[in-house]
Amino acid sequence: MFAIKEKTRVLPDGTKLTTFTREVASANTLEVEVGTNGFKGGNASCGGRTYIRIKDLGGTDMFVKRFRAENGNTAEFELYLGGDCELETMLRALKFVVKVLEEESKEVVD
Repeated sequence: MFAIKEKTRVLPDGTKLTTFTREVASANTLEVEVGTNGFKGGNASCGGRTYIRIKDLGGTDMFVKRFRAENGNTAEFELYLGGDCELETMLRALKFVVKVLEEESKEVVD
């Protein structure tokens, strides 16, 4: 079993979210933090917020490339991982992300 830490994170727009954090370890170690305030009935102006953070705690071959739109916002990003353990720990991290988002959104998503 792994330890899950619960905390409150304040997003740049002032929204407070409860987030859940855990470590995922193999030959490399990741920390994953995720939270949402669930469905709010529309687009961002309705207040729905989701937060995901993945941090290397040691030995992770990871690279993120960000692409900007003309207005300066992020249009897309790419995540590169190197190695078998990076694949393993990322799979476990993303499963945790999905589990938290499904539970915190209070709605089943197919």
